[in-house]
Amino acid sequence: MWWIWLIVGLVGGSIFMYFLLTFIISCIIYTKLFVRTSPEKWSRSVSWPDKELQTMFDEGKKWGEENEKYRKHVEIDSCGFHLVGEYFDFGFDKAVIIIPGRSESGTYSYYFSEPYNKSGYNVLAIDNRCHGLSEGKYNTLGLKEYQDIANWANLLDKEFGIKHVHIHGICIGSATGIHLLAQKDYPSNLKGITCEGTYTTFKELFDNQLKKRNKPTFPHTFEVLSLVSLSAGKSLRRNSPIREIDKVKVPVLFLYSKQDSFAKPDQSIKLFNKVTAPKHLEWFPVGEHSHIRFHNTKEYDTAIERFLKEFC
Repeated sequence: MWWIWLIVGLVGGSIFMYFLLTFIISCIIYTKLFVRTSPEKWSRSVSWPDKELQTMFDEGKKWGEENEKYRKHVEIDSCGFHLVGEYFDFGFDKAVIIIPGRSESGTYSYYFSEPYNKSGYNVLAIDNRCHGLSEGKYNTLGLKEYQDIANWANLLDKEFGIKHVHIHGICIGSATGIHLLAQKDYPSNLKGITCEGTYTTFKELFDNQLKKRNKPTFPHTFEVLSLVSLSAGKSLRRNSPIREIDKVKVPVLFLYSKQDSFAKPDQSIKLFNKVTAPKHLEWFPVGEHSHIRFHNTKEYDTAIERFLKEFC
């Protein structure tokens, strides 16, 4: 019988070593994607080498320079972190908070500002915690960051008298906005949200990213997202956009590209169908994830302007 125990031991040891190795790899992935390890990481520069992204960043930066006379540097303390933003005060009585996705700063958000400026909205571009000039170390995919957005909305009310605030979220930024608006005590001046490239669950988005890169999803997705949930103190599965979107009571605009390989069309329909508030879904024929405006600038801006006029 000793040989049976030998086989069991060898098999058990092999399984243990396999998962130990995958967990080490997952820890490296987690640190690379969700932990700010230096001030230079996720700074106010373009996040990674990509021609389209660089163009978007440059055009956004140019927009900021052209509107420099309206810019006011703003800061808040939220959940123990000192956070920084740039507020473009055009003298309107409405404002938009633009929440960029993971690894991007408020400077990148300038690129998405013009349709709101044209619609009579001041623009607040923020550095999310652990991005740009803001403090912080861990990215929790909006599970904690939504509290920061509430504090930014309160700043707009108390310091600038803005009683009508719209949220524009890009990818994780839109999930952050949904997490906030799903709360019973969200700031009363929040009146609408634009969700661009929103995923149903981050697991689906992460799986799609790994598959596109021909990387295995098991067990890395489970391990990496478990580490995110641990740092957030909340379950990503139980606190996902698909589970919270029906709690949102303000008008929702969804912007999606049919070429998005991360937040895919079938996910988009699931989210849209669960919304009980006034809603609109705008499809665009081209553009990878978060790059819709780059390929459809006029149509993109018109969709936002039309939605704000009709619903907000």
